[in-house]
Amino acid sequence: MAHTPLNKNSRVGIVGIPPLDIIRHLNAVGAAIFDLDEPIVKVDIETAAPHLPRVYCAILRTAVINALHLDLDAIYIDVGPGKCDCALHVSTIFKDIVSIPVYPCRNTDTSAYGYPLSRTRMSLMEKFQKITRGVQSAKPYDLQKNAPCKPVAGFWGVPPRDFSLFELFPDRTHVYGWTRCMENKTPADTALESYFNPEVPTVFFSQSFCAKTALAKFLAAKHPKGLYLDIDVGCSSSAKAKIQAFLELSGVPYDLG
Repeated sequence: MAHTPLNKNSRVGIVGIPPLDIIRHLNAVGAAIFDLDEPIVKVDIETAAPHLPRVYCAILRTAVINALHLDLDAIYIDVGPGKCDCALHVSTIFKDIVSIPVYPCRNTDTSAYGYPLSRTRMSLMEKFQKITRGVQSAKPYDLQKNAPCKPVAGFWGVPPRDFSLFELFPDRTHVYGWTRCMENKTPADTALESYFNPEVPTVFFSQSFCAKTALAKFLAAKHPKGLYLDIDVGCSSSAKAKIQAFLELSGVPYDLG
């Protein structure tokens, strides 16, 4: 498929993690990249209902909302093993509801960039903000900049739609699961995604209706100090209370830096 020429004035949406070659090209031409998985457009998520059933995860419904409302020139959507089958169907829907080129792609990159942020001491909120923002750049990491710390807690899973739950975790929380793969720029690395530290109390998170709920629940059951948690659109007070209680009962005060 011939791709529309892009330049420094182009606005490009991405869903999932497109291959590095695509990100390098977008960086080289100076295109502005918008991560459509993030809640950029502040409208009710039910806005996506005419196009996606409610049993689709909140992340893909958010991507549809962003695609409908943002002024974009093209969309690249990962439909490979690093994302999900649902994304493949969303790419088909995109082609019908937007008037710009939509490019399905498959990220099978294996060149590991490393995951220094996942293991460093930093607020979990800031850590996830930096990891998700890093998807927009192909620039190698400065592996000396963020030294690893000894973890006191773990968060396994995908980036949630609602980052407010991160306020409950200590700064020495290590990140595992698909988010670590995301930072490593190898989203289809199932071995890395399945890794966890059995010595560290870990919340195994999945977005409701995501296929990764199966892996999250499976690994949480194998972990001696694991908590399985799935959340749909926002993190409720009961979900936050469950996280806080789990960390405290595991000997990890939620306000520990």
